[in-house]
Amino acid sequence: MQLKEDQLTIFCDDDATIIFDRIQSCSAEIVSSIKNSPVIQNRISQENYLTTIKKIQQQILRGDCYELNFCQEFYAENASIDPIAVYHQLTELSPNPFAALYKLNDKYCLCASPERYLKKTGYMVISQPIKGTAKRDLVNKLQDEYSKTSLLNSNKERSENVMVVDLVRNDLSKICEEGTVKVDELFGIYSFPQVHQMISTVSGRLQKDLHWVDAIKATFPMGSMTGAPKKRVMELIEQYEQTKRGLFSGSIGYINPDGDFDFNVVIRSLLYNSTAQYLSFQTGGAITFYSDAAQEYEESLLKAEAIKAVLR
Repeated sequence: MQLKEDQLTIFCDDDATIIFDRIQSCSAEIVSSIKNSPVIQNRISQENYLTTIKKIQQQILRGDCYELNFCQEFYAENASIDPIAVYHQLTELSPNPFAALYKLNDKYCLCASPERYLKKTGYMVISQPIKGTAKRDLVNKLQDEYSKTSLLNSNKERSENVMVVDLVRNDLSKICEEGTVKVDELFGIYSFPQVHQMISTVSGRLQKDLHWVDAIKATFPMGSMTGAPKKRVMELIEQYEQTKRGLFSGSIGYINPDGDFDFNVVIRSLLYNSTAQYLSFQTGGAITFYSDAAQEYEESLLKAEAIKAVLR
């Protein structure tokens, strides 16, 4: 199934009209989304978070890696919510280009992602990693513009962004024709309802003898949610993070019969188990040797704000 603005395309072996009729028969009425008020808790304390960041920076100092994406979990138990209604409220509060609602039996992912992982059109592939975040000020336009300009000129954010761009270029060079991998946009600043983001675009032309699956194998998991070098960083993430990521920092998207696809990065997302009545969401950021642990903690809270606001 593929949705492009006002056109829905259904790919299936059976009668597509049956699927379309089922979609049409679904109620569009949104009822009260929160049946009880979930108590959001942090999986790790602020003190623990700051200590962990310092340990990661020691790993960087030893030469184990030079950038690592560290995430923390927020969670609530005995939470009773209407996932469909919460998703509608989340996307109204934080409309983002790669939002998705995913359901598997009693488990839901309510995703308000602003980030594209990888898109393939014909032989062309593009990736748009995000690294760099600044809070918006929708009341004071001058302050909002200052925040945007400060993000663009931040040496810290630019260095984090260019590290991920280099990682993506390296991944794409494994599957693309020689000389075709290029950076179409570096340090682009894009504004969303809660934050400004620094987004870069990297593209390349796939080698003609490769299957589309090879593009996923060469690039997943995405650099913006791991770090560099990717293999060692994934080992360190396993060591330092206190929650298994699961679908978070994975990808949701579509593949059409021609092998073209478009996948997001599962961030700014609420995961909900309706049977266990357990909900959780994670936020994180890129840690380098020059990162300020307290500022990284505040940035992780900022990224969680839209979900917290909906649950309140």
